[in-house]
Amino acid sequence: MAATRQWYIGISAGMALTALMSGCSGTTTGGPRHNRGSAPEEKPEQQARVIGDGSTSLTGRQPNQPTSTKLATGEKPPQFVVFSWDGAGEDGKKLFSHFRRAGKKYGAAQTFFLSGVYTLPEDSAKLYKPPGHAVGASAIGYLKNRNIRATLRQMRKAWLEGNEIGTHFNGHFCGPNGVGSWSTEQWKSEIRQAKWFVKHWKTTTGWDKADPLPFDYDRELIGGRSPCLEGQPNLLRAAREMGFRYDSSGNGTQVWPKKKSGLWDVPLQEVPMPGRKFETLSMDYNFLANQSGTVHGPVSKRAAYGEQMRKGLMKGFKRAYKGNRAPLILGNHFEEWNGGVYMKAVEDVMKSVCRKTAVRCVSFRQLVNWLDAQNPKVLAKFRKLDVGERPNGGWRSYLAKAPATAKAAKAAKSR
Repeated sequence: MAATRQWYIGISAGMALTALMSGCSGTTTGGPRHNRGSAPEEKPEQQARVIGDGSTSLTGRQPNQPTSTKLATGEKPPQFVVFSWDGAGEDGKKLFSHFRRAGKKYGAAQTFFLSGVYTLPEDSAKLYKPPGHAVGASAIGYLKNRNIRATLRQMRKAWLEGNEIGTHFNGHFCGPNGVGSWSTEQWKSEIRQAKWFVKHWKTTTGWDKADPLPFDYDRELIGGRSPCLEGQPNLLRAAREMGFRYDSSGNGTQVWPKKKSGLWDVPLQEVPMPGRKFETLSMDYNFLANQSGTVHGPVSKRAAYGEQMRKGLMKGFKRAYKGNRAPLILGNHFEEWNGGVYMKAVEDVMKSVCRKTAVRCVSFRQLVNWLDAQNPKVLAKFRKLDVGERPNGGWRSYLAKAPATAKAAKAAKSR
């Protein structure tokens, strides 16, 4: 995808690394389990009612959405896994379409964080006014028209299959003068523009006869991930005012999420780096940064790099699944770094975990819907569990309501 850029992401254990990068590219308890493996493409429930210039439309409730219900007293939570993608454009590698199909096959709803400029033709680049940068500037460039068409097709199919379309914002500016320096007002401008590009692609492309996207992006867009995981404090303030419900721009560990500045904070997480004495963030780039340090590492080591990532993600999954059941958050890019070994690792993990008992591979929207449906006191108890920690006495005992009085406690003990 388009231009080369300098890209930074926080590395665990104090490791700092700079790399030149080519473009960034189940159900909840109480509802039916996702099973989209062989189902035909879902259609909207009603005829589309176009919005604005016809780029987007209202088609009724999104298909393939689970029902979120409150856990029963003492009930063990599901193991949630979120597969998410930064950039989410369909270029010649066709990884958007590949992983959309993989999600159908293995029963995984996913979140695709679209870069807004991936719906904007390069000859209309001057419509983009990035904060702190020249009009039309973009660190990830622009897609060719055929790739914009392909991206729009994948967005439509992804949404109809039950996936989420979030945002990776627009120009992907990192480092000095990048998103980390933006004010709340500058972030609001970036969000407004990201929405506008998606809501007006017919205006900017002139493709009047093309089908609209089957959703209202003002309603669909409830969260995102910032470029290079920078600038979260001011982003949160802006995102809350712009109607977001969650953010995934932080660095975290495998514990249950909580709200920050009014939004669910669901960050990437530190997971084991097999064979090393530190952990790294649950993202393809961070494994790469701690391995080859370049997107074109030694061919002889690539298979080992991919296997190290697969094992690290699986170790992270297993310690949550057998421990505190904290949602596992995975972030990746539609890139073939080091010969595509990270893409294979992600798909292997998806295949391995999404059909396990009590595992729910969900989008961020589905996850926060479930979180909002729970008793806050129960979630607070979940958050007391450390990484991989099993509840003392088992889930039922750990979550059971405490007797209200000493008399009740004595009576309970005598039973």
